[in-house]
Amino acid sequence: MKIFIDSADVNEIREAVSLGLADGVTTNPTLIARSGRNFKEVIAEISALVDGPVSAEVTGLTADEMVEEGLVYAKWSKNVIIKVPLTREGLKACKRLSADGIGVNVTLCFTANQALLAAKAGATYISPFIGRLDDISHDGMGLIAEIVEIYSNYPELKTQILVASVRHPRHVTDAALLGADVATIPFSVLDKMFNHPLTDSGLAQFLKDWESVQG
Repeated sequence: MKIFIDSADVNEIREAVSLGLADGVTTNPTLIARSGRNFKEVIAEISALVDGPVSAEVTGLTADEMVEEGLVYAKWSKNVIIKVPLTREGLKACKRLSADGIGVNVTLCFTANQALLAAKAGATYISPFIGRLDDISHDGMGLIAEIVEIYSNYPELKTQILVASVRHPRHVTDAALLGADVATIPFSVLDKMFNHPLTDSGLAQFLKDWESVQG
């Protein structure tokens, strides 16, 4: 399973790249706003850091507006993937951009039916938001299981499942167990994936034992 970093913080992304753990990056208007920087500058800098896809989200509400924005963003870097919402207009835009050979990430997916429609519209990625479903007592990982099964029934559907709204390391484990193509995770979650108290105590014991045999 690929790991994307869900961030617009260039320092976080640079660190993930140095670890060899950034197969791509996803951004959204909220993350860009938190960075306090110009949208184009941030996307260009991120695209220069990573070899994989970088999702840049449109803000238009009509298909024409989304396509117009998407065509501009796609010129910034070969890495850029256009992110559109899972609405009727968003899927119209997805169809048109995909037909032009531009990769599209369809976001804000909350049902398997929506994921099926996005795949039919030619989405490169579908982004189901599991954490937000968990927040309202729905089964986020159950949705991933449904999408994995539906897509596997139809090999002609090439859309990749990009698990989003990841809140903790267990979400990453479950996504991998279910066979999702990608999990996009905040750097804080990636950081937690390294940690286990037995790793820490084991290393401390090894170092203590090594010191005892030094002259």
